[in-house]
Amino acid sequence: MHITGSAISLNVEDVSASAAFVKEHFGFREEMAADGFVSLARDGVGFNLIFLRVGLATLAPESLKHQRAEGLLVVFVVDDIDAEYARLQAAGVAIATPLQTEPWGERFFQVTDPNGVILQLVQWLHGVEAAS
Repeated sequence: MHITGSAISLNVEDVSASAAFVKEHFGFREEMAADGFVSLARDGVGFNLIFLRVGLATLAPESLKHQRAEGLLVVFVVDDIDAEYARLQAAGVAIATPLQTEPWGERFFQVTDPNGVILQLVQWLHGVEAAS
């Protein structure tokens, strides 16, 4: 199999609000859009981020039509977690989980978009022993 691309597709109530949030705060750009649908991309990320309106008639499978993006994290690995934390705080983005470091070397924080989608930023620290 030769995979030529990848995407994460999330069902939300307000497609425009989630799209505007990731464009403004995470540097994504709109590649494609229609009523109830937007596909966003960012160089270097490796996947498109797609938002679909809950209940969209063309959403398949039918069992997902009225489901919302819950119980998942969209995670971005960054080079300078402290700078990103300060940048998003200065921009007035509500921090869902404050900056913290796990024993295995994961330094992260989380924000929530207008539809409740959790976006987590991570920096992996070197020289931290893994927890057993």
